Amino acid sequence: MKARVTVTLKNGILDPQGKAIEGALKSLGVDGVASVRQGKVFDIELASGDRAKAEAALKEAADKLLANTVIENYRVEVLG
Repeated sequence: MKARVTVTLKNGILDPQGKAIEGALKSLGVDGVASVRQGKVFDIELASGDRAKAEAALKEAADKLLANTVIENYRVEVLG
């Protein structure tokens, strides 16, 4: 079973890396970039076939390791 955990900064948290990327895109001539916020994506392959257990395990992993829940949000998607 495959899953994806997407981690992003919460609204209101400064994102200096996103600002640097935004500036680099503009210096490369990419037009129309209003702002950039960066994040992390974890593609995870699971041995389990139980969707509910997999989702619960991934939420626990995100809470404990993958995301800093003080400043980051995460989304778990079990892809099948």
